[in-house]
Amino acid sequence: MSTDNGRPAAPVTSTSIVVLALARRIEAELGEALAPLDLTVARLGLLGHIAGVPGASFSELARMSGITVQSVHGAVKALAAAGLVRDRTARAGAASAIEITARGSRLLEAAQRAVDEVDARMFGPDADPGGRLIGDAVRTAAGRRPAS
Repeated sequence: MSTDNGRPAAPVTSTSIVVLALARRIEAELGEALAPLDLTVARLGLLGHIAGVPGASFSELARMSGITVQSVHGAVKALAAAGLVRDRTARAGAASAIEITARGSRLLEAAQRAVDEVDARMFGPDADPGGRLIGDAVRTAAGRRPAS
């Protein structure tokens, strides 16, 4: 579709496309904020699941994360090598019980501060009007008070 001047018309606004574009922008911002902590958004999510459900199995973590059990095994192995999580059982044939370590808890706290900074910048009182509206809508939908 084009306009009278031969230039393409603006695309039809789709809520799905707008939200997807915003999600990509948020993920990029979060990635940049988490990089100094040697974390990705996915690693942060997995670490958060492990902290939130101590003793979770690989299967439970896979379901919560929306990834395969094999992927969880690899990711948990990397987190364990970094000293961020441990397997309480760690015996052949025994069901795993993954939990966060003190080092992992400290990293999770630092990551939360980085996430809070991104949230404030993108959706807080000093954000553009659209960002503030989106932030308020999400907080309201989550049962929290909108920012003032």
